[in-house]
Amino acid sequence: MRMQKQADVSTGLLTLGVLCQSLPLLLRYAVSSGEHAVATDTTVLELSRACSFIMLLAYVAYLFFQLKTHRQLFEPQEIEGGDDDEEEAVLGFGSALFWLILMTIIIAVLSEYVVGTIEPTSQSWGLSVSFISIILLPIVGNAAEHAGAVIFALKNKLDITLGVALGSATQISMFVVPLSVLVAWIMGIQMDLDFKLLETGSLFISVLVTAFTLQDGTSHYLKGVLLLLCYIVIGACFFVTRQPAHHANGNGTLLDVPTGPMIVQVA
Repeated sequence: MRMQKQADVSTGLLTLGVLCQSLPLLLRYAVSSGEHAVATDTTVLELSRACSFIMLLAYVAYLFFQLKTHRQLFEPQEIEGGDDDEEEAVLGFGSALFWLILMTIIIAVLSEYVVGTIEPTSQSWGLSVSFISIILLPIVGNAAEHAGAVIFALKNKLDITLGVALGSATQISMFVVPLSVLVAWIMGIQMDLDFKLLETGSLFISVLVTAFTLQDGTSHYLKGVLLLLCYIVIGACFFVTRQPAHHANGNGTLLDVPTGPMIVQVA
Protein backbone atom coordinates (compact mmCIF):
# COMPACT_ATOMS: atom_id res chain seq x y z
CA MET A 1 0.00 0.00 0.00
CA ARG A 2 2.81 2.40 0.86
CA MET A 3 4.55 1.67 -2.43
CA GLN A 4 1.33 2.45 -4.28
CA LYS A 5 1.03 5.79 -2.49
CA GLN A 6 4.60 6.64 -3.47
CA ALA A 7 3.79 5.78 -7.06
CA ASP A 8 0.64 7.91 -6.98
CA VAL A 9 2.61 10.95 -5.82
CA SER A 10 5.36 10.51 -8.41
CA THR A 11 3.02 9.81 -11.32
CA GLY A 12 0.92 12.82 -10.34
CA LEU A 13 3.98 15.05 -10.53
CA LEU A 14 5.05 13.51 -13.83
CA THR A 15 1.57 14.12 -15.23
CA LEU A 16 1.78 17.77 -14.22
CA GLY A 17 5.19 17.95 -15.86
CA VAL A 18 3.83 16.51 -19.11
CA LEU A 19 0.97 19.02 -19.02
CA CYS A 20 3.33 21.97 -18.57
CA GLN A 21 5.60 20.71 -21.34
CA SER A 22 2.68 20.02 -23.69
CA LEU A 23 0.96 23.40 -23.44
CA PRO A 24 3.66 25.39 -25.32
CA LEU A 25 3.59 22.78 -28.10
CA LEU A 26 -0.21 22.83 -28.28
CA LEU A 27 -0.25 26.62 -28.27
CA ARG A 28 2.22 26.79 -31.15
CA TYR A 29 0.16 24.38 -33.23
CA ALA A 30 -3.07 26.21 -32.39
CA VAL A 31 -1.57 29.52 -33.48
CA SER A 32 0.02 28.13 -36.64
CA SER A 33 -3.29 26.54 -37.69
CA GLY A 34 -5.14 29.83 -37.25
CA GLU A 35 -7.46 28.55 -34.52
CA HIS A 36 -6.11 31.04 -31.98
CA ALA A 37 -4.11 34.25 -31.98
CA VAL A 38 -1.50 35.51 -29.54
CA ALA A 39 -0.45 39.01 -28.57
CA THR A 40 3.25 38.67 -29.38
CA ASP A 41 5.64 36.25 -31.04
CA THR A 42 7.19 35.43 -27.66
CA THR A 43 3.97 34.15 -26.10
CA VAL A 44 5.14 30.52 -26.25
CA LEU A 45 8.37 31.51 -24.55
CA GLU A 46 6.52 33.45 -21.85
CA LEU A 47 4.13 30.53 -21.30
CA SER A 48 7.11 28.20 -20.94
CA ARG A 49 8.65 30.41 -18.29
CA ALA A 50 5.36 30.61 -16.40
CA CYS A 51 5.00 26.82 -16.56
CA SER A 52 8.57 26.48 -15.30
CA PHE A 53 7.72 28.52 -12.22
CA ILE A 54 4.69 26.29 -11.60
CA MET A 55 6.77 23.13 -11.98
CA LEU A 56 9.41 24.34 -9.54
CA LEU A 57 6.70 25.32 -7.07
CA ALA A 58 5.20 21.83 -7.36
CA TYR A 59 8.62 20.25 -6.82
CA VAL A 60 9.20 22.32 -3.68
CA ALA A 61 5.79 21.21 -2.40
CA TYR A 62 6.78 17.62 -3.20
CA LEU A 63 9.99 17.93 -1.19
CA PHE A 64 8.06 19.37 1.76
CA PHE A 65 5.57 16.52 1.45
CA GLN A 66 8.31 13.89 1.25
CA LEU A 67 10.70 15.20 3.90
CA LYS A 68 8.34 16.82 6.39
CA THR A 69 4.63 16.07 6.49
CA HIS A 70 4.47 12.53 5.01
CA ARG A 71 7.99 11.24 5.37
CA GLN A 72 6.67 7.91 6.71
CA LEU A 73 5.44 7.06 3.21
CA PHE A 74 8.97 7.24 1.83
CA GLU A 75 10.84 5.39 4.56
CA PRO A 76 12.28 1.99 3.52
CA GLN A 77 10.11 -0.97 4.43
CA GLU A 78 11.48 -3.58 6.79
CA ILE A 79 11.56 -7.05 5.26
CA GLU A 80 10.61 -9.88 7.60
CA GLY A 81 13.48 -12.25 8.19
CA GLY A 82 15.92 -9.80 6.63
CA ASP A 83 19.17 -8.53 8.03
CA ASP A 84 18.32 -5.86 10.60
CA ASP A 85 21.93 -4.84 11.20
CA GLU A 86 22.44 -1.23 10.24
CA GLU A 87 25.39 -0.55 7.98
CA GLU A 88 28.02 1.79 9.36
CA ALA A 89 28.62 5.03 7.51
CA VAL A 90 31.75 4.90 5.37
CA LEU A 91 32.08 8.68 5.04
CA GLY A 92 31.30 11.46 7.45
CA PHE A 93 29.21 14.50 6.56
CA GLY A 94 32.21 16.69 5.73
CA SER A 95 33.90 14.08 3.56
CA ALA A 96 30.66 13.28 1.76
CA LEU A 97 30.04 16.98 1.07
CA PHE A 98 33.57 17.43 -0.26
CA TRP A 99 33.32 14.48 -2.64
CA LEU A 100 29.86 15.60 -3.74
CA ILE A 101 31.14 19.05 -4.72
CA LEU A 102 34.24 17.62 -6.40
CA MET A 103 32.27 15.07 -8.42
CA THR A 104 29.72 17.72 -9.39
CA ILE A 105 32.47 19.93 -10.83
CA ILE A 106 34.04 17.03 -12.71
CA ILE A 107 30.69 15.90 -14.11
CA ALA A 108 29.86 19.47 -15.18
CA VAL A 109 33.12 19.70 -17.13
CA LEU A 110 32.65 16.29 -18.73
CA SER A 111 29.02 17.05 -19.56
CA GLU A 112 30.07 20.20 -21.41
CA TYR A 113 32.49 18.10 -23.45
CA VAL A 114 29.89 15.40 -24.15
CA VAL A 115 27.27 17.92 -25.30
CA GLY A 116 29.77 19.45 -27.69
CA THR A 117 30.42 16.07 -29.33
CA ILE A 118 26.79 15.03 -29.87
CA GLU A 119 26.33 16.64 -33.29
CA PRO A 120 29.71 15.47 -34.72
CA THR A 121 28.98 11.98 -33.42
CA SER A 122 25.53 12.09 -34.99
CA GLN A 123 27.02 12.94 -38.37
CA SER A 124 29.83 10.40 -38.19
CA TRP A 125 27.66 7.54 -36.93
CA GLY A 126 24.66 8.35 -39.09
CA LEU A 127 22.36 8.55 -36.06
CA SER A 128 19.92 11.30 -35.17
CA VAL A 129 20.72 13.72 -32.39
CA SER A 130 17.46 12.72 -30.71
CA PHE A 131 18.44 9.04 -30.57
CA ILE A 132 21.85 9.81 -29.08
CA SER A 133 20.58 12.31 -26.51
CA ILE A 134 17.36 10.51 -25.54
CA ILE A 135 18.39 6.84 -25.74
CA LEU A 136 22.17 6.34 -25.69
CA LEU A 137 23.32 9.04 -23.28
CA PRO A 138 20.77 8.23 -20.53
CA ILE A 139 21.70 4.54 -20.65
CA VAL A 140 25.38 5.30 -20.16
CA GLY A 141 24.95 8.24 -17.80
CA ASN A 142 22.48 6.47 -15.52
CA ALA A 143 24.17 3.06 -15.56
CA ALA A 144 25.01 3.18 -11.84
CA GLU A 145 21.48 4.29 -10.99
CA HIS A 146 19.98 1.49 -13.08
CA ALA A 147 22.27 -1.07 -11.46
CA GLY A 148 21.30 0.16 -8.01
CA ALA A 149 17.60 -0.14 -8.82
CA VAL A 150 18.08 -3.71 -10.06
CA ILE A 151 20.09 -4.67 -6.97
CA PHE A 152 17.43 -3.30 -4.62
CA ALA A 153 14.72 -5.07 -6.61
CA LEU A 154 16.58 -8.38 -6.28
CA LYS A 155 16.66 -7.79 -2.51
CA ASN A 156 12.87 -7.29 -2.59
CA LYS A 157 13.19 -3.64 -1.61
CA LEU A 158 10.72 -2.41 -4.19
CA ASP A 159 10.03 0.86 -2.38
CA ILE A 160 13.68 1.88 -2.77
CA THR A 161 13.68 0.69 -6.38
CA LEU A 162 10.59 2.75 -7.07
CA GLY A 163 12.13 5.76 -5.38
CA VAL A 164 15.27 5.48 -7.50
CA ALA A 165 13.41 5.06 -10.80
CA LEU A 166 10.49 7.45 -10.40
CA GLY A 167 12.42 9.82 -8.16
CA SER A 168 15.01 10.40 -10.87
CA ALA A 169 12.36 10.96 -13.54
CA THR A 170 10.48 13.35 -11.27
CA GLN A 171 13.64 15.30 -10.48
CA ILE A 172 14.52 15.74 -14.16
CA SER A 173 11.00 16.62 -15.26
CA MET A 174 9.97 18.89 -12.39
CA PHE A 175 13.29 20.42 -11.34
CA VAL A 176 16.09 20.20 -13.90
CA VAL A 177 14.03 21.09 -16.98
CA PRO A 178 12.21 24.13 -15.55
CA LEU A 179 15.35 25.31 -13.78
CA SER A 180 17.21 25.16 -17.10
CA VAL A 181 14.53 27.33 -18.70
CA LEU A 182 14.76 29.94 -15.95
CA VAL A 183 18.57 29.93 -15.86
CA ALA A 184 18.59 30.35 -19.64
CA TRP A 185 16.24 33.31 -19.20
CA ILE A 186 18.71 34.90 -16.77
CA MET A 187 21.54 34.29 -19.24
CA GLY A 188 19.57 35.89 -22.08
CA ILE A 189 18.92 32.61 -23.92
CA GLN A 190 15.44 31.97 -25.28
CA MET A 191 14.80 28.39 -24.17
CA ASP A 192 11.21 27.16 -24.04
CA LEU A 193 9.36 23.94 -23.20
CA ASP A 194 8.34 23.21 -26.78
CA PHE A 195 10.14 19.88 -27.22
CA LYS A 196 8.42 19.08 -30.53
CA LEU A 197 5.62 16.65 -31.18
CA LEU A 198 7.47 13.33 -31.24
CA GLU A 199 9.42 13.95 -28.04
CA THR A 200 6.43 15.31 -26.12
CA GLY A 201 4.16 12.53 -27.34
CA SER A 202 6.66 9.87 -26.30
CA LEU A 203 6.95 11.45 -22.87
CA PHE A 204 3.18 11.56 -22.45
CA ILE A 205 2.72 7.91 -23.44
CA SER A 206 5.61 6.83 -21.19
CA VAL A 207 4.05 8.52 -18.16
CA LEU A 208 0.67 7.04 -19.05
CA VAL A 209 2.05 3.50 -19.33
CA THR A 210 3.97 3.90 -16.07
CA ALA A 211 0.88 5.13 -14.24
CA PHE A 212 -1.22 2.20 -15.44
CA THR A 213 1.55 -0.25 -14.54
CA LEU A 214 1.82 1.00 -10.96
CA GLN A 215 -1.84 1.67 -10.24
CA ASP A 216 -2.49 -1.61 -8.38
CA GLY A 217 0.70 -1.53 -6.30
CA THR A 218 1.89 -4.98 -7.42
CA SER A 219 4.74 -6.18 -9.59
CA HIS A 220 5.47 -9.25 -11.70
CA TYR A 221 7.71 -10.12 -14.61
CA LEU A 222 5.11 -9.42 -17.30
CA LYS A 223 4.93 -5.76 -16.28
CA GLY A 224 8.69 -5.52 -16.59
CA VAL A 225 8.61 -7.14 -20.02
CA LEU A 226 5.93 -4.71 -21.22
CA LEU A 227 7.87 -1.70 -19.95
CA LEU A 228 11.04 -2.91 -21.69
CA LEU A 229 9.15 -3.44 -24.94
CA CYS A 230 7.70 0.07 -24.71
CA TYR A 231 11.21 1.43 -24.26
CA ILE A 232 12.47 -0.54 -27.25
CA VAL A 233 9.64 0.77 -29.43
CA ILE A 234 10.37 4.37 -28.45
CA GLY A 235 14.07 3.80 -29.07
CA ALA A 236 13.33 2.35 -32.51
CA CYS A 237 11.19 5.38 -33.32
CA PHE A 238 14.02 7.81 -32.57
CA PHE A 239 16.52 5.53 -34.30
CA VAL A 240 14.77 5.90 -37.66
CA THR A 241 14.33 9.66 -37.37
CA ARG A 242 16.70 12.04 -39.09
CA GLN A 243 17.14 15.79 -38.78
CA PRO A 244 16.39 17.55 -40.99
CA ALA A 245 13.55 15.26 -41.99
CA HIS A 246 13.56 13.87 -45.53
CA HIS A 247 10.37 13.75 -47.54
CA ALA A 248 9.92 12.54 -51.10
CA ASN A 249 8.25 14.66 -53.72
CA GLY A 250 6.09 13.40 -56.54
CA ASN A 251 9.12 12.22 -58.53
CA GLY A 252 10.50 10.25 -55.60
CA THR A 253 13.33 12.71 -54.99
CA LEU A 254 14.26 13.23 -51.36
CA LEU A 255 13.79 16.76 -50.11
CA ASP A 256 15.29 18.32 -47.00
CA VAL A 257 12.48 19.78 -44.93
CA PRO A 258 13.25 21.66 -41.69
CA THR A 259 11.69 20.03 -38.66
CA GLY A 260 10.69 23.29 -36.99
CA PRO A 261 12.26 25.94 -34.80
CA MET A 262 15.07 25.02 -32.48
CA ILE A 263 14.32 24.73 -28.81
CA VAL A 264 17.19 26.98 -27.81
CA GLN A 265 17.74 30.26 -29.57
CA VAL A 266 20.35 32.79 -28.56
CA ALA A 267 18.85 36.22 -28.05
